[in-house]
Amino acid sequence: MDTTVNWSSDEIMTVTAARALTGDMACFVGIGLPSTAANLARRTHAPGLWMIYESGTLGAKPDTLPLSIGDGVLAETADSVVPVPEIFNYWLQPGRIDVGFLGAAQIDRHANINTTVIGDYDDPKVRLPGAGGAPEIAASCRQVMVIVRQSRRAFVESVDFVTSVGYGGGAGDRERLGLRGGGPSRVITDLGVLEPDPRTRELTLVSVHPGVEVDDVRAATGWELAVSPDLAVTPAPSDEELAALRKLTGR
Repeated sequence: MDTTVNWSSDEIMTVTAARALTGDMACFVGIGLPSTAANLARRTHAPGLWMIYESGTLGAKPDTLPLSIGDGVLAETADSVVPVPEIFNYWLQPGRIDVGFLGAAQIDRHANINTTVIGDYDDPKVRLPGAGGAPEIAASCRQVMVIVRQSRRAFVESVDFVTSVGYGGGAGDRERLGLRGGGPSRVITDLGVLEPDPRTRELTLVSVHPGVEVDDVRAATGWELAVSPDLAVTPAPSDEELAALRKLTGR
C-alpha cells in the first residue's frame, strides 16, 4: 500500500463502512468494528441513524464507544430499553430492521460467516465467542453488511462452521431455507469492498482501497476471487471523517 497516506488500513475500512449507512436506517449494531463504523456514521453524515444493540437498547446515542452490548452508556442514551426477546420477536424477525452490521472470524465465497470454532466442532483448535444474535441478524435484516480484515485465514474456501448463513451454497439457498432477509449486500475489508454477484451470489471484488492492487486482494483470499469488470477505487477518507473517527477512538 501507499505509505504516504495519512490514514491506516483500519481507518479506511471503518470510514468506508460508515459511508454505507444513511440517516433513515434502523441499524442492528455489533460490538467492535461494526459499532465504530455505525457511531462514526451518526457523528458525520447520518445523524438520524437509529442504532439498535442486542442488549435491548433502541436508538442508542453513546458519547463514547461502548465496551460491550451491556455498557451502561447504551441504556443511558437510548430512546427506549426493551427486553431482549422483544428485540428479536418484534423488531428483528418481522423484518423491521434495515441493516445488520456484523463481523466475522471466517467468511466464504458465498458470505457464510463463522464465529463459533476454528477446526472441528467437537475438537476445535480455537473456540470463538459464538453466535449471539448474529444468526438471526443474518437471517432477518433487510440487508447485512460485514466488516472484517482480509486474510487467507479469514477468507476461506469453506468456513469450519456456519454460524450465520449468507447465501449458503449459492443462488436460491436463502429462499429454500425460508430466510426473510435479503442477505449480505456488502463485505468491507481493509483492502477493498466485495458484493455478491446478482446471479451466482458469489462475493465479487467491486472496489479496492487507494494503493491496493487486485493481486493484493487475491493473495489475501482463500478462493479464486471474482473481480468486477467495473472495478472502482474507494474514495480516500476526508479530513473531517478522520478527525471524527480519531476523536471517537481516542487517537
